[in-house]
Amino acid sequence: MPKTKGLSKTVAKWKRVTPGRAEDYLEGVKNPRTDWAAATEASESAYKEGVTKAATEGRFKKGVTKAGTQKWQAKTVAKGQNRWGEGISIAEEDYALGMKDNLETIERVDLGPKFAKGDPRNYDRAKKIGMALHAMKTGK
Repeated sequence: MPKTKGLSKTVAKWKRVTPGRAEDYLEGVKNPRTDWAAATEASESAYKEGVTKAATEGRFKKGVTKAGTQKWQAKTVAKGQNRWGEGISIAEEDYALGMKDNLETIERVDLGPKFAKGDPRNYDRAKKIGMALHAMKTGK
């Protein structure tokens, strides 16, 4: 006697039942058994260990190779385009909060003089911005 119902029946049930669970999904997000941030922070060492082990074993590359570019593109196009505009609208406040410190940091940078087009000294201006942003993000 088989221990499972087999792949085709399992997939068919998942496809039939899961879309009707949107309310359960929302309830779980709104009322988790444990606080997401606290649980995530508490698992930092396990995360580091897992990522290090996966990197050492080459699992990231294996996963990318297995999926391939075609799968990534097909899934992204099928799901992403229809969600793009709504996602941007929902993220407006988060984007503003995330960009605030970056723009304020850039505004404080003394770029020095701008030289003629093509003058290599102009790259120092961009370098100053990059260094200021890195210092802001790393707290240095």
